[in-house]
Amino acid sequence: MAADSAGLPSNYEFWMQKLSVWTQASTLETQRDICLHLPQFQEFLRQMHETLKEMDSNTIIERFPTIYQLLAKSCWSPFILAYDESLKILIWCLCCLIKKDPQNSRESKLNSWTRRLLSHIVSTSRFDIKEVGLFNQVLGYAPTDYYPGLLKNMVLSLVSELRENHLNGFNSQRRKKISLPTSAILCLWLRHLPSLENTMLHLFEKLISSERNSLRRIGCFMKESLLPEAAACHPAIFRVVDEIFRSALLETDGAPEVLAGIQVFTQCFVEALEKENKQLKFALKTYFPYASPSLVMVLLQHPKDIPRGLWHQSLKCISEMLKEVVEDYGSYGGPFESWFLFVHFGGWADITAEQLLMSEAEAEPPEALLWLLAFSCSPGAGHQQRAQIMVEVKTVLGHLTKLFRSPALSARDLQAAAEENQGGDPRPPACQQLVRRLLLYFLLWAPGGHAIAREVITLMAQTDAIMNEIIGLLDYTLYRWDHLCMEARRSRKLARELLTELREQASPRQVNQ
Repeated sequence: MAADSAGLPSNYEFWMQKLSVWTQASTLETQRDICLHLPQFQEFLRQMHETLKEMDSNTIIERFPTIYQLLAKSCWSPFILAYDESLKILIWCLCCLIKKDPQNSRESKLNSWTRRLLSHIVSTSRFDIKEVGLFNQVLGYAPTDYYPGLLKNMVLSLVSELRENHLNGFNSQRRKKISLPTSAILCLWLRHLPSLENTMLHLFEKLISSERNSLRRIGCFMKESLLPEAAACHPAIFRVVDEIFRSALLETDGAPEVLAGIQVFTQCFVEALEKENKQLKFALKTYFPYASPSLVMVLLQHPKDIPRGLWHQSLKCISEMLKEVVEDYGSYGGPFESWFLFVHFGGWADITAEQLLMSEAEAEPPEALLWLLAFSCSPGAGHQQRAQIMVEVKTVLGHLTKLFRSPALSARDLQAAAEENQGGDPRPPACQQLVRRLLLYFLLWAPGGHAIAREVITLMAQTDAIMNEIIGLLDYTLYRWDHLCMEARRSRKLARELLTELREQASPRQVNQ
């Protein structure tokens, strides 16, 4: 024992320094360092406990004057508490600090501090009743008083659920929901990754439900899940959620449901970030470690907070920053990482399309905005392919802007203008989707577009996939306009009517399938 304890002071300083870094475990490198060193740290804690249990409290403080700081840093690290073995050893160490008969106010305060730390650990752990009983005596709580808040909350939740079932008819398909405080859920997710993954799984089930085209409902599901709020409170939660979205996006080859989920999640996350953190507790780099900080700052600006006359300037800035990373393959991950960041704030791409469409017919479309549209629809394209998409889009925009103020429009003329192909080869699917988006915005914004909107959409929606694509575009457009506080009463009215009619048309098809 003497040999073991003799080596503790040097190890002690080493782990004290490590913990100071680990408490800021917001970077991937730091998290890897924790995982790498955690077995050695657990062994250090075991040795520490063996040393502490043979000392009285005064000797402990003389030998290790910063022992309270070391144990506190350990107890508030979710990465350390995620392992039950570390958790139990920490509790043993803390129990050694409790003085049974405090002789002065200082010792009483230290006892109270230690009990509060023990309460924090035990109340957020997965111990069973027998294990909890081991610490009741040390904490000074009677067993019946240990979980009063949690038990009261559970009972009230159950009563509320039963009362609702009684009034609305019992539905066996619904789960009995136990409400927990947000702080408890956050603590759970930080310590137990499967519970966070399970929440994400339920969210994905809702994203691909039959009502997948209703972004309002997705927004409600997102807020009910508490994921955006938790992500705003702690970058580790955001990073896990974001990585799951990234994997889903890759596995589904950019499914629109996943894209919509990312954009709604980001919007709710930014709202929660602004609400909770008037001054950011964590640097933006901890949330978006693979992205250019200056690009993140620009994208985080909500368009409604920028005068519309300056939108063009913001879009040009975004385009130039993205282009520098994408085409120069800088230090921020290349095309996919840049595109993945950009789709979080997908509203900028739609604003780009609208800005180009409503520009003067004689004006030359800015290359920066054309590049941004081409990149948003086809991030994996090479330089030559992207240049061809820009040529196609530029041609379509040229025709549409000339027709924008035309007093007499026909659906056939509009379709012909959109189908003119400069390259001769068939357009890539992503380019076709971009052209359909431009056509839809034309119908909503052009004075003469309202009269021919239904006919044009009938000509476009030749397949169920395109029908669902147009429904999704209309739904997202209305959702985006709401957040931008756009007026445009006639355009809104037409978009709502088209969305209702197309959903009614799509429902019988889904039933027949």
